[in-house]
Amino acid sequence: MNLLKRNFFTIIFIFITFILWNTWNNNELKITNEQHEKSYINIHTKKNYSFVNKKKYVNLRNDVISVTINQFGGDIEKVILLKYKDKLYSSKCFHLLDTTSNFIYHAQSGLIGENGPDNSIYKKRPFYKTTSNIFELNKNSTELTVPFIWKDTNGVEYVKSFTLQNGKYYITVKHIIKNNTKKPLLMSVFGQLKQTIKLPNQKNTNFKIFSLHTYRGAAYSTENTKYKKYDFNAINKLQSLSITTNHGWIAMIQQYFISAWIPNIPKINVIYTKSVNNHSTATIGYKSESIYIAPFTNYTFKSNIWIGPTIQDHMVLIAPYLNLTTDYGMFWWLSQPLFKLLKFFYTFIGNWGGAIIAITLLIRAIMYPFTKSQYISMIKMRKIQPKIDQIKKQYNENKQKISKEIILLYKKEKINPLKGFLPLFIQMPIFLALYYMLINAIELRHAPFIFWIHDLSDKDPYYILPILMGITMLITQYISPNIARDPLQKKIMNIIPIGFTIFFLWFPSGLVLYYIISNIVTIIQQKIIYYGLKDN
Repeated sequence: MNLLKRNFFTIIFIFITFILWNTWNNNELKITNEQHEKSYINIHTKKNYSFVNKKKYVNLRNDVISVTINQFGGDIEKVILLKYKDKLYSSKCFHLLDTTSNFIYHAQSGLIGENGPDNSIYKKRPFYKTTSNIFELNKNSTELTVPFIWKDTNGVEYVKSFTLQNGKYYITVKHIIKNNTKKPLLMSVFGQLKQTIKLPNQKNTNFKIFSLHTYRGAAYSTENTKYKKYDFNAINKLQSLSITTNHGWIAMIQQYFISAWIPNIPKINVIYTKSVNNHSTATIGYKSESIYIAPFTNYTFKSNIWIGPTIQDHMVLIAPYLNLTTDYGMFWWLSQPLFKLLKFFYTFIGNWGGAIIAITLLIRAIMYPFTKSQYISMIKMRKIQPKIDQIKKQYNENKQKISKEIILLYKKEKINPLKGFLPLFIQMPIFLALYYMLINAIELRHAPFIFWIHDLSDKDPYYILPILMGITMLITQYISPNIARDPLQKKIMNIIPIGFTIFFLWFPSGLVLYYIISNIVTIIQQKIIYYGLKDN
């Protein structure tokens, strides 16, 4: 069989094996033996509060997000991303956090502990008052701060404030305790993300789960672990997570979008997970150490929450390693520099499809020496094929002798058969890195190219690009040196482009574009190499 096509078979086999393995084994789960602290309040993990029919909401808005807060407890129960559409061609904005009859996704926070108003001993959470139910940040202002105020019967005043800035997807949340009594108070702050594990009907949800692999679940970062995924299966079936750390964050991740609590507390925090409502809801959160608040003094707990797209350059400024939540899989070390290079080309070209073409040309230019070596090796292999056939015929019943004589022939002709594999082994991780980059980088979501391609992260709606790719493969195969002699092998080689075309029908159009340009460059490089060899 043609050496090049045999290598293609190898690549496709490895690629499919990798995808299948990655789909079923997304994460290697690390389980801790620490026990969850007993002081965690169960009221925050119940699906319905006792005051469910008394909910009142306050809406906060800047130019990029609309945030709906429940005055009972001050939890964020709905977030609409104003700059992102629900679907391509849709006029509806993307709902990240939401509350429906069969699905919830909330960002909760409060004060617990011995004197915390959100302690589970109370039947309901505090009702915070505001001066209005709608607050919108003026374009001429730098930030909007909205205080939510509640006083208990003892005279302690609690202020839970939310601060938004224009163009920012993070919210600063402060819990201010004004102890106006003669008694000291003991309490701690918590922040958690709660989400229904099972998605509702796909037609009624804003989650897009790519057919091959994207991660949806929890994640966290500690002072000892930069980034660790902890999926819903682990939260549901394994021991509750409990990790003590001085720094870090907790998050809920899905394709393109994330919510993450980042505590800004100079104390030890406990990161925990919990499964509730008969294992239908997963929770990940943090809880601070208990703090004594002396009589007639104030104390402030501060934290940030990012609720929005996974814009890596912005997230890393909010918290260390938060940018790692743009999940590029095992080839993250290659996807990240490739994405930076892609962004570099985009700044000049202004089109992500054009940037993909530019990065393809650069990769092929760098790989040209390896490609040249590959085709020279293939041509030499074709030339000595009659000698190999003669060896096989001469030592028909002695396989050891055949192998030994063929190796001696390779040495005599100065041929290294492995050179034909090297360029393809180099291309395979690049191919996979681009694949994960295209389906996870928010910048490429709904990114248009030309004509009918309006989303480079999704398949070609008319399958034109995969067909063009199949044509380029046929041309490449036609002009490649062919060492196949068996009729069956030749038939298999002719079927390969058809198989690849079918396989690529559902791939992101940006990846298919990369492969088309790569094939075109290969055709040109083959002509140049063969022309040079003829002259010599």
